[in-house]
Amino acid sequence: MPTLLLKNAALLATMDDADTRYTDGGIYIEDQVIRQVGPSSQLPTSADTVIDARDMVVLPGLVNTHHHFYQTLTRNLPAAQDANLFTWLRTLYPIWAGMTPEAIHVSTQVAIAELMLSGCTTASDHTYIWPNGARLDDQIAAAQALGFRFHAARGSMSVGESHGGLPPDRVVEDEAFILRDSRRLIEEYHDSERYSMLRVVLAPCSPFSVSPELMRESIALARSYGVHSHTHLAETRDEHRYCLEAFGRTPVELAEDLGWVGADVWHAHMVHPSAAEVTRLGRTRTGVAHCPTSNMRLASGIAPLRPLLHAGARVGLGVDGSASNDGSHMLAEARQALLLHRVLGDPAGLTALEALRLATRGGAEVLGRDDIGYLAPGMAADVVGFRLDTLGFAGGAVHDALAALVFCQPPQVALSVINGRVRVHDGQLLGLDLPALVARHNAIARALARGELR
Repeated sequence: MPTLLLKNAALLATMDDADTRYTDGGIYIEDQVIRQVGPSSQLPTSADTVIDARDMVVLPGLVNTHHHFYQTLTRNLPAAQDANLFTWLRTLYPIWAGMTPEAIHVSTQVAIAELMLSGCTTASDHTYIWPNGARLDDQIAAAQALGFRFHAARGSMSVGESHGGLPPDRVVEDEAFILRDSRRLIEEYHDSERYSMLRVVLAPCSPFSVSPELMRESIALARSYGVHSHTHLAETRDEHRYCLEAFGRTPVELAEDLGWVGADVWHAHMVHPSAAEVTRLGRTRTGVAHCPTSNMRLASGIAPLRPLLHAGARVGLGVDGSASNDGSHMLAEARQALLLHRVLGDPAGLTALEALRLATRGGAEVLGRDDIGYLAPGMAADVVGFRLDTLGFAGGAVHDALAALVFCQPPQVALSVINGRVRVHDGQLLGLDLPALVARHNAIARALARGELR
């Protein structure tokens, strides 16, 4: 059984219920599990791998609850730079229709690499467009090759423009096929065991791209297998109007009617629920992926974060699509959340510690995990470290090293351990030729935008 000893951390923040912190802290790991956490002097003195975390702040791996990996291929497109959600989607749907299995695989690697270098160790991705033979299997293979903890969402769209939906007809799928493929993926890949590296999620895209029947059947299928369900909800005023006109319900009311609430469900965005809907979402312990950067980028609004938390909803952070955030940096997202929820006048609208808890404990709760999100014996060995002796932290980390991660310039991670294995060391992603990956990704992105990808 391989062992790993991390010692001498300037600060080790466990993010446990008591907010336990250690100076000169350390962690002892056996295989994929944390066995001891505490002062370095109280840990074993040797292990198969020993890491000196001097001048680092160490904390649990960050958890990203909503993303669209494939969108790394279309970030910063001029035609979509100044658009709201519906216009942005109508601009990009025809471009995404040209993606290939390789495009899905390579963009997944790029997004995961970017997340890992920001301190993220677990993420859920929501791909809902599968053209030209692309499958969720292409993403799963990419995540497994990088040793990344992955909640793979089988997204889908089934209602095209000719039936009142937003996407073009050529990018939607047959609902019977969606359900068959969802069942196949669960049976082939889903691992519900503790410390699982791969779980499957069923994720019809949105009220304006799938039918109520698919929503009902998808969540019934998910619950029959004990897997979680995810969708976009209450993101924009346009969606609110669409749901009232098409269904006579607000987005949240529609979700409630279809059974899409509860501890096995989470929704991305939740920008525009009513006060009564916030109360009901909290009462049912429904999850929310808060995506502040994307919501600002697309002018969607400000989610009622504090009311959702007070009501009892499970809330984590999501970087959202790399073409509506244009980056995949979890600490940058935590910082954005802190700033956004102060902009209306409350200087303590969100604290640095609360932002980090959303990025760790909150994300784990949203994904239904009790084995990640904080550092303690028996938890999964997902650990990250950020160097404090850097230019961006000069004069900041000496006062409050943990808060510096949020208030100061968002750094890249120096160390990342996922499932007990070192994946980033001295700031370098191990086992991946990053320049070659970026070059191939850029070639695909250019060809995709020109309609020339084959």
